[in-house]
Amino acid sequence: MPINHLAPPTGHMADNVVGFARALRAAGLPVGPGSVIDALDALQLIEVGNRLDFYATLEAIFVKRHEHAVIFRQAFMLFFRAAEEWKSMLDSVPLPDHARKKPPPASRRVQEAMAQPAKTEERPQAQEQELKLSVSDKEILQKKDFAQMTAAEIAEVTREIAKMRLPQAELVTRRYQPDARGLRLDMRRTVRNSLRTGGEIIDIRKLGRIEKPAPIVALLDISGSMSEYTRLFLHFLHAITDARKRVSVFLFGTRLTNVTRALRARDPDEALASCSSSVEDWAGGTRIATSLHTFNQLWARRVLGQGAIVLLISDGLEREADAKLAFEMDRLHRSCRRLIWLNPLLRYSGFEAKAQGIKMMLPHVDEFRPVHNLTSIKGLIGALSSPPPAHHRSLIRSVA
Repeated sequence: MPINHLAPPTGHMADNVVGFARALRAAGLPVGPGSVIDALDALQLIEVGNRLDFYATLEAIFVKRHEHAVIFRQAFMLFFRAAEEWKSMLDSVPLPDHARKKPPPASRRVQEAMAQPAKTEERPQAQEQELKLSVSDKEILQKKDFAQMTAAEIAEVTREIAKMRLPQAELVTRRYQPDARGLRLDMRRTVRNSLRTGGEIIDIRKLGRIEKPAPIVALLDISGSMSEYTRLFLHFLHAITDARKRVSVFLFGTRLTNVTRALRARDPDEALASCSSSVEDWAGGTRIATSLHTFNQLWARRVLGQGAIVLLISDGLEREADAKLAFEMDRLHRSCRRLIWLNPLLRYSGFEAKAQGIKMMLPHVDEFRPVHNLTSIKGLIGALSSPPPAHHRSLIRSVA
């Protein structure tokens, strides 16, 4: 049958395309009504009985960025596998080779989007009661320890962390730029403009200091004692890495691994999967001194310039606590503008620095903060967005 005689998709086919677009939107793809209309128009030009052409057509319409292709592929496999009109076609018509790869990390998020129940109309009273419960749950979730959360609560916290944005904490540099409110006279531009008025200086030009966001360097402990917090911390680091270009992330257990490039992937699941595949000592032992020594020797001069802020995320439970640990901590402290130690053990109100490793590390940090729930992470964002406190080396014992 000629292409121009093909009937437009109607009935179940159109409903499936609309439902598929909703699933993609729930999984995080920017699919709007215009894309759905374009997809329905494009399906008039192909043979809808050919699954390969159907896949390629929808992919061309709905996938706008390279990283969205992974989510689209998983959503297509899950959605149309359940559709009755495609049941016989799935076994007979092959998919493209890139669609038969191992399910990527984003598949869990796609499955959750597919499993969302349809919204039903409820009575106003029931809606009000549900709203009150959800607000109460959110308040509890803000202060609940990450280690005590269920899988559903961790998923909700992950979504909250993904929404976080770190305000640009500006760092004043030594360089100048044209600024009408600047305090320094720009003699060159002032004289040049006076040539237009016969040498009369009418418009005085000024210069102001250039401000840039302070670089952030994160050193995250991924040993076994930190396993309940590592993934959520990585989600937080991915959120601030996506918003800022000057962020470097290193993971350490028994060795140091640079995962800065892996965390720059736009999709958080892809970023975390790339991190885990590049690390060999995940949830193993802890050698803080050895890892800090490697960082100070190989990476400090590269990433700690221009007033960098260092986030050391660790419980401080070092296996080999000796003078070498104190030396490396002191060297790290002297190399950066501000060293903030984030320790989940501070969630205990009766916390005391009794461990030998903590005793050696504590004198060389500017701030000692808890980081075990959403409230503490928001407090960290506030601290990073403001100038350093006047009193350095302050032990913050308050646990939100």
